[in-house]
Amino acid sequence: MWTIYLKELLELVRDRKTFFFTVFVPVIAMPLIFTGFGMLSTNMFKQASQAQMTYAIFGKEHAPQLAARFAEEKGLREVVLSGPDEIKRAIGDDRIKFALVIPADLESTLARHQQGVIELHYNSASAIDMTRKRVAAVLGNHNNAVRELALPALNLNKDQLRFALDPIKLEDRTTANKREQTGAMIGGLVPYILLMVCLVSAMYPAIDTGAGEKERGTLETLLLAPVSRTSIVLAKFLMLFTVGLTSALLMIASIGGLMIFGESLMSGDVAQMARSIGLFDLAMVALMLVPTAAMFAAILLSISVYAKSYKEASGLISPLMIVTILPTLAALLPGVEMNWKWAMVPLTNVSLAMKELVKGTMDYSMLSVIMLSTTVTAGALLALCRWWFNREAVLFRN
Repeated sequence: MWTIYLKELLELVRDRKTFFFTVFVPVIAMPLIFTGFGMLSTNMFKQASQAQMTYAIFGKEHAPQLAARFAEEKGLREVVLSGPDEIKRAIGDDRIKFALVIPADLESTLARHQQGVIELHYNSASAIDMTRKRVAAVLGNHNNAVRELALPALNLNKDQLRFALDPIKLEDRTTANKREQTGAMIGGLVPYILLMVCLVSAMYPAIDTGAGEKERGTLETLLLAPVSRTSIVLAKFLMLFTVGLTSALLMIASIGGLMIFGESLMSGDVAQMARSIGLFDLAMVALMLVPTAAMFAAILLSISVYAKSYKEASGLISPLMIVTILPTLAALLPGVEMNWKWAMVPLTNVSLAMKELVKGTMDYSMLSVIMLSTTVTAGALLALCRWWFNREAVLFRN
């Protein structure tokens, strides 16, 4: 068995392309991609919030102070249009980003202490509505100024003012620290990335070791060797297990290195959370990947053995990525929390545990249940793979 295992592993190492992607993707490419994407998105938000934005305003004489506030706002530039009828065409031609139409009775309405309404024209077909956000920020400052002027005229004391502004106010008293708050947002991505790396890195070697051997005609030679089929299955399984687990562990090592040496690239709560995650937490994440990698190896080998060709194996294995994603995403749903029931669900339990470890709220008594249930599942899948491999109807479908 070990001779076949080393042979499979040696063939993989000799395949420079596969070996390159097995090592390069988790160690260098993925951290660089996510670091670069984080820096790019931060920079894009900053640029969008400070970019030059043109606008038109009608009825300035009805609210001169508000018009002056927009004129003084950094990054906003007024464009004169002939009339409100031109607004839609000007937005379509990208001459302006938005237009304000102030009604003639705005000042008198506010003087009666009634709510005034201003029309905002803009194209809202955007995933991130930066235009409305910037306009609302300027209008919010103006509302504060108007409110400060109007409320004293109502002869209200401070308590009555607070009641007029917010009849019922929520006062936050969170029990979560910064690591829990930041970890709840980021922790859901960690299992998704690690599980996908573990699966994808073993995917192509799996296709080659089963369907590939069928196409090359070397599977029959291997079956004639003086070793049992159980040994052959175990050797191929261990090779896939080694590749998947190694890639995931390299990814964890890379993340650990990024947190230690790339701390200067992070800021605020993310940097604080990165400092809070210890080597023990990373070791626990790595430990949970061991049975998970075994599950993936058994499933991939079973599919590859069943497929007639390399092409068919690729088509059968691709949906497996969706099957992997769904239990991982389930860990992000409201109400799905780490408890004894979810600790028994494969993949979802690993995702929940990784998220809890990142947040620093892991109940370590659950680890034994997670490891036990995942190991039992991996063992059952391996037994199924062995039974699958012993069937002539499966091995020689063609």
